[in-house]
Amino acid sequence: MNQPMLLHIVERLEGLLSKLPATIQKPILHELTPLKELFLQQRPPRFILAGSIKRPPAEIVSILFDVPEATVSNAIFRWQNLSIGGHGTMAILDARGAAGSAETEIRDELKQQPADIILFLDEGDDSRRARKTEIENLRSCLSGNGPGLGKVVGISFHSEKTKSHGKGKTTDELTARLKEVIQGDDQLLESIPVYPGEKPGKSFMSIICRNVPNQARIEMIRISRDREAQRQVAQILVKSTSAICTAVGAQPIPLADLPILTTLQLVMVSGIMYLSGRERSLRAATEFIGAIGANVGAGMLFREGARVLLKFLPGWGNVICGVVAGAGTYAIGRAAIAFFLEGVSIKEARRMYLASKKKRSRAELPPAKRSKRKRLIKQ
Repeated sequence: MNQPMLLHIVERLEGLLSKLPATIQKPILHELTPLKELFLQQRPPRFILAGSIKRPPAEIVSILFDVPEATVSNAIFRWQNLSIGGHGTMAILDARGAAGSAETEIRDELKQQPADIILFLDEGDDSRRARKTEIENLRSCLSGNGPGLGKVVGISFHSEKTKSHGKGKTTDELTARLKEVIQGDDQLLESIPVYPGEKPGKSFMSIICRNVPNQARIEMIRISRDREAQRQVAQILVKSTSAICTAVGAQPIPLADLPILTTLQLVMVSGIMYLSGRERSLRAATEFIGAIGANVGAGMLFREGARVLLKFLPGWGNVICGVVAGAGTYAIGRAAIAFFLEGVSIKEARRMYLASKKKRSRAELPPAKRSKRKRLIKQ
């Protein structure tokens, strides 16, 4: 499932929104915005390397992101895309040592594509403060990137000697030096020590995943394989899709909304699959939804038939239809998170789907409407 297909789905939704009351349009658009940023405007995260020039970029990427050494071209001072172990792609601009015409070259690159994170590299073994040229290099990157754009992470590389004897610069010293250059209080994220044979690991990955823009977050999460970040974005996806399905399902258009609801649910599941490191696939998403019992034979026809009948009842009938659509979507999403991200069995995912749908549906209906719904369905 590619971005043009997702764009087509969003365009259909936006076309439907124009026919809905203004009071409904605003909340749906509010939920649609993060989905568009995360999945339609998706792009690789962009990193600038600034500071010390002692280490080659391939080594830096391998250490920081815990991946085999990537092939990095000699095109310094220009953006280059690196494929990271089949999990995703990132863009790197090696700005270290830039001076004169090279600074102009970097500024031109940043005008077209600003960086998300600037990684300031420092040699922790050296007791001296970062060289003036290295600090000026960072200042130039910040200036070229634009006001308020690009967070900074300090990376202090240490040897076995400083690790065992505790000599060399501390991360506190590096942080203090960086604060002299960085104006915004929230622009410096953290300073992290890196020792031989050790990876910055989860702490570094978590910082990066939390602070890249939504457009770059999906790719960064795939690269990092950070389970907590995967769950957070998956929950945003489920929450927003469920809210949209609730609003669409509540509209008095019998049967017309079913293709939209079904497509949204498939997109949601395929998005969760993609977060887990798999490829997007509507077919695989359909198979998963079938496996948990969300659309099996007569059961599906009965449930959807009940939704359609309720739409012909004034007032509360449409509300109940919206709740049914939203609760079913939420339950499918919760089961997908459990199966693809938490590693439960398909049998357990099916049990979670049934329990979650029942609980969500009951929670969202007022008591009086719950009893009316039960009487109608029994009839």
